[in-house]
Amino acid sequence: MATDDAPSTAAALLASPVRRRVVDTLARGGQGTDHRSMTAAQLGAEVGLHVTTMRFHLDRLVAAGVVEASLVRPGGAGRPRKVYALAAGSLHDVDARAEVDHLRMLSGLLARTVGEGVSGHSITPVEAGRRWAKEHIAPELASPPADSPGRWLGKLAQMIDLLQEWGYTPELRTSEGGRVAEVTLAHCPFLDLARANPVVVCGIHRGLIGGSLAQLGETATRVSLEPFVDDTTCIAHVSTTAPFRGTAPKEPL
Repeated sequence: MATDDAPSTAAALLASPVRRRVVDTLARGGQGTDHRSMTAAQLGAEVGLHVTTMRFHLDRLVAAGVVEASLVRPGGAGRPRKVYALAAGSLHDVDARAEVDHLRMLSGLLARTVGEGVSGHSITPVEAGRRWAKEHIAPELASPPADSPGRWLGKLAQMIDLLQEWGYTPELRTSEGGRVAEVTLAHCPFLDLARANPVVVCGIHRGLIGGSLAQLGETATRVSLEPFVDDTTCIAHVSTTAPFRGTAPKEPL
């Protein structure tokens, strides 16, 4: 049975793209199944994970009250099988809690652009986003600046994970030997406000992305934003001017 803080735990668990895919698969049913109860082996085949790894994720989701496990006995002789299904109402609870968390995040960021601190001085949206990142990313996550395309890509992947935890659904592409990244931000949690006031929200996004990378040790970065390339999508362009091994420092874009 889920505990009182299960929605919060569940929301944190579902920040993981793997566990979200597991839940999405259970919600729609897998290929070759006629219902939404599936074994760990069936889920592993759908998601592309070894059955042992799948059981680990399922155990965490069961403990959080998102998924329920039960034993079913096939017709005739044979051992019962453990199957998994979504717990009744679990996604509603998780999504509602996530929406509350996103609204709290937004209200905190906006408050800073109006009046910061005892003096009441406002700060820019970019600075509000950077301060949010500094306060919500553990200092121990920082590491030396990337000195190769692969290590830079690793830092970008960490930043993508953080954006996902904060309610975004980002996708990443790189160019220029990995030095320049294009981050697609689909279904922004602040979408309605972004349409009404893109300058503020785009500034917050730039600050969140640049501040996150700075907290991860990447201070030589530039971030620009291309708002509303379609109705629900913006694109952030991120580059580093730090030198990679065997190359000269890159001029700012």
